[in-house]
Amino acid sequence: MALSKFAGFLLLLFIGGAVRASGTSFDENYQITWGYDHVAPLDGGQEIQLSMDASSGSGFASKKSYRSGFFNMEIKLPGRNSAGVVTTFFLTSQGDRRDELDFEFLGNREGKPITLQTNVFVDGVGNREQRFLLWFDPTADFHSYKILWNHHQIVFYVDDIPIRVFENKKRIRVPYPTQPMQIEASLWNGDSWVTDGGQTKIDWSYAPFQAQYRGFDVSGCEFQSQDPRHCYSSAYWWNSWSHWSLDEEQNRQLENVRKNFMNYDYCTDRSRYPVPPPECP
Repeated sequence: MALSKFAGFLLLLFIGGAVRASGTSFDENYQITWGYDHVAPLDGGQEIQLSMDASSGSGFASKKSYRSGFFNMEIKLPGRNSAGVVTTFFLTSQGDRRDELDFEFLGNREGKPITLQTNVFVDGVGNREQRFLLWFDPTADFHSYKILWNHHQIVFYVDDIPIRVFENKKRIRVPYPTQPMQIEASLWNGDSWVTDGGQTKIDWSYAPFQAQYRGFDVSGCEFQSQDPRHCYSSAYWWNSWSHWSLDEEQNRQLENVRKNFMNYDYCTDRSRYPVPPPECP
């Protein structure tokens, strides 16, 4: 995309740039799950740095599971040559037939754009990829990535701009995520597929690769053993009618992102889906 078009789109969306941390420490809601010696707290626990080298990557997860909510993470991606490196923020249930909502940042050679891949898994079935080239450099500063999940829709946001919507269309037998999910984040080796279809491998001379995370507050309905429908209650603000669908301005922003920055949509991939999946518009 030409620089003038890029700058114009920034003004159109009123992007404010870097975001600010929430003040909630990592240990309040999260714990390290793997690569323990590759995780470092920063700023008194207000930030966490994940590292990856040839020996290991690293990751963390929320201490609790949730059945609805508005989940936020502020992330600064690895800089320099990150081809083959995957940085993630996602929600996932447990077991083989999992529900999952993914932000996956696919690294690239220095000077080449990083791809943001989103995906939705329901009952173990994914293959619903949508990919975007971001309108800013995600390695230069922190930016906010959010997932709204209620009984009506799932919305992926970048800096409060909606980039993807997955509606609850169970009325036409489209599966919808309902299992309790944890929040997870990770930094790992994906060079078998991430860059140029796996042809460009990780250059380990640039290791360690490092990603910073912050904003560890959680707005979610905690999973409990009783009737899960309580997590659909309008007593939770993210379930209120104003979050059942996008408003006019949000729809305009969504269409602008899809038009200017989406570079792959499974819904239009006729080689994979000669007949579009039923959830596709």
